[in-house]
Amino acid sequence: MDMSALVLSEVKEDTPVLLAELRPARELLYDWKSSCETWSVEFSPDCSWFAWSQGHGIIKLIPWPLEVEEQPSSHRPKSQRYKGSEVKRKESLKEKILDCGQIVWSLTFGSSSAPAGWKLWPLSRQQDVKSSESWLLLATGLSDGHIKVWEVHTGRLLFNLSGHQDVVRDLSFAKNGSLTLVTASRDKTLRIWDLKKDGKLIQVLTGHVQWVYCCSISPDCSMLCSAAGENVLLWSMRSYTLIRKLEGHQNSVVSCDFSPDSALLVTASYDTTLILWDPYTGEKLRQFIHIPLSGDVDYGTAEPQLSSLRSVCFSPEGLHFASLADDRFLRVWSLELQEPLTAAPVTNGLCCTFFPQGGILATGNRDGHVQFWTSPRILPSLRHLCRMTLRRFLTTYQVLALAIPGKMKDFLIYRTNY
Repeated sequence: MDMSALVLSEVKEDTPVLLAELRPARELLYDWKSSCETWSVEFSPDCSWFAWSQGHGIIKLIPWPLEVEEQPSSHRPKSQRYKGSEVKRKESLKEKILDCGQIVWSLTFGSSSAPAGWKLWPLSRQQDVKSSESWLLLATGLSDGHIKVWEVHTGRLLFNLSGHQDVVRDLSFAKNGSLTLVTASRDKTLRIWDLKKDGKLIQVLTGHVQWVYCCSISPDCSMLCSAAGENVLLWSMRSYTLIRKLEGHQNSVVSCDFSPDSALLVTASYDTTLILWDPYTGEKLRQFIHIPLSGDVDYGTAEPQLSSLRSVCFSPEGLHFASLADDRFLRVWSLELQEPLTAAPVTNGLCCTFFPQGGILATGNRDGHVQFWTSPRILPSLRHLCRMTLRRFLTTYQVLALAIPGKMKDFLIYRTNY
């Protein structure tokens, strides 16, 4: 790749293994409207793109998988092993550079099918895409309060949404194809946009009294989580009203994520803790503390006071989540254990995200670098798969009302893992 230096490590049996690292091709001069940090990285829902905010207002859209033959095929998800016409389609995707002109604090992918005649898209572009294919968008939150929305396959700027009065710190698309976009800002508000109505602002949420650091829409699109200071709020995505406030953190909450079945919510805070919640009842299920690990992990000179959390994300199968902290380590946690399953050194890490089909975890840091790691690949039990299937359409209260044994209820609402 001419845009970056790609560094591969020797693959070992221990996990997580560093598979590859992307670095900016050259150092850019700092000025008032840009910085070098990678505050956000993301894989597209269809697994065909990786978005890298490399700093200085620049986003790289990179076709996935990386074009590196040396990357061991044993560490690639099946979706990365292409044959025939699929190979040709992947080869037709070209890397793109998006110049946002401001510091990029957040980014997220959204997808939807586009009806014929939809005026958002030029007619010529509609004719190029088969009706079975999705339209893929990338929304970017900027330091000047604007949100720029791009069409991924062409790199064309579709919208420049304005309204926020300060940094747009986080973004979240609804996963139902509606192209509903939620934006969270340091102006203490959240805004709801409808991109199918030409970026119309449909709601402003004003319940926070501090900077809004993060937001996340549940996969079933019923709830929105947002956090400002130590306050975590849950909103209805149907009525845009406040459902409840979650209390438990002692310092600013900076990252949040729902489990794939929407039954769990995890939040990460500067108070060095992760909390796992039941979003339907507001109950705090478990708390995970970032302290030095025993065993083989060498923490070197990492100091306890430098373990403030930066990012947290759920794995696609819903049995693990990953976190990044200021103690310079990436941790992967199990729902069942109080201590991390594994850890890896990530200097100055800021963000992390899982590949949608598992097996790979991407991290970004303050130097504008991205690293790709192996992540636990396990075969979920039939019991867990059944639980996830049920919880995708049953709330906690609906499970409790079922005429089934108490132990089964406890399992379905994640009170026990057995």
